[in-house]
Amino acid sequence: MSENNKEQPEISNDTLIRSILDKFEISALNPMQEAAMKTIQKKSDVVLLSPTGTGKTLAFLLPLIETLDADCAEIQLLILVPSRELAQQIEQVARQMGSGFKVNSVYGGRAGALDKIDLKHRPAILIGTPGRVADRMRRDNFSLEYIKTLILDEFDKSLEIGFEKEMTEIIKALPNVEQRILTSATSDARIPAFVGLQRPVTLNHIEKGSAELTVKIVLSPDKDKLETLAKTLAYIGRKPGIIFCNFKDALDRVSDFLTDHRIHHECFHGGMEQFDRERALIKFRNGTSQLLLATDLAARGLDVPEIEFILHYHLPPREKEFTHRNGRTARMNRNGIAYIIHWKGEELPDFIQDIAPETLQIDGKQNAKLPAPVKWKTLYITGGRRDKISKGDVAGLLIKQGEVRNDQVGVIEIKQDVTYVGVHAEIAEKLIAKTNNTRLKTKKVRVSLI
Repeated sequence: MSENNKEQPEISNDTLIRSILDKFEISALNPMQEAAMKTIQKKSDVVLLSPTGTGKTLAFLLPLIETLDADCAEIQLLILVPSRELAQQIEQVARQMGSGFKVNSVYGGRAGALDKIDLKHRPAILIGTPGRVADRMRRDNFSLEYIKTLILDEFDKSLEIGFEKEMTEIIKALPNVEQRILTSATSDARIPAFVGLQRPVTLNHIEKGSAELTVKIVLSPDKDKLETLAKTLAYIGRKPGIIFCNFKDALDRVSDFLTDHRIHHECFHGGMEQFDRERALIKFRNGTSQLLLATDLAARGLDVPEIEFILHYHLPPREKEFTHRNGRTARMNRNGIAYIIHWKGEELPDFIQDIAPETLQIDGKQNAKLPAPVKWKTLYITGGRRDKISKGDVAGLLIKQGEVRNDQVGVIEIKQDVTYVGVHAEIAEKLIAKTNNTRLKTKKVRVSLI
């Protein structure tokens, strides 16, 4: 048995799948996942098209886990993704499946020394951005001959942001790929020849998986739309949502305005350090922040909770980006709503006029109070997966030693070296006082707020 795996009793495939779904609290696979599983199990090359949030990661991981060889000590499954966040998300899903196979992700913005440590004992599943995977292939002397399956997740996005050269280099270096799986949330993506697809089966669930989206235009009397933004957020009320801007400079200006008006939010854009981007998403997922102010970096491939609205402070230049943004709220047959703040002196693009959206005129009389302060805060704990710490260990420390109720502890996210926990704001300081500088399993940890 290789170091990639743990000894496991022989169990049926159906039992294994059922146990994995139970871990995700899923009662049954959706039609897209069912179709993907059956097709992937036939060893065909597959192009899987399905909207954001429909569960594509589980759809391709479930049938592929059973194909991995427990006696192989080398990489067998390579997954290329366009962003660090998507790499982390897939790694988290693969770990949560609890298959026993070693999983690692590599990506830009992460220390190369950490990659070297993780890859010293080869993972069965390697996930990464094309740039970093190509770099590790050049630097590290690991075998590529056992990689039988290649997944290009959100492949069109990787091409859009300029990874074609690295993807070509990687694919040419893989001598024994038997199955290629490409995924996208759009149906008009061009598949380049270098991918080498062999009689692919296309599963198009773009329309089948679509949810109903309501689009509303909020008219701004002024070209400067900041005051209208504040009124719109007051009209929407205290709900989780994403505000999209086209450019970082504009996003910074909107962020300053929201801060001046005491509207709590997190920012997310490509100019931020990876560490800060990760924390912003964690605080958004666990409810510490209900507003995410973002560029189109947040439009695809991110693990975000079910949100109740999208707000376009700026409209994107193309319909495709508009669709991807809105896919964050209209997910898995769950209806969503998108607001567009529009200065009446501007002309709406054709793809908006074709929708014929409803127009809202928001005035002071309609205004509710601005979003109330959040009821959650995020704890930072200096211990993670490397220390063999589990969610149960963390919950036990906070509930038993911290003397708080179960319902006062929210989402727990365990990373390699650290852990983040959402807790009720009113007990956060008490928890820190009772748990900081204490032992979590065998490690003495520091506990603080972020």
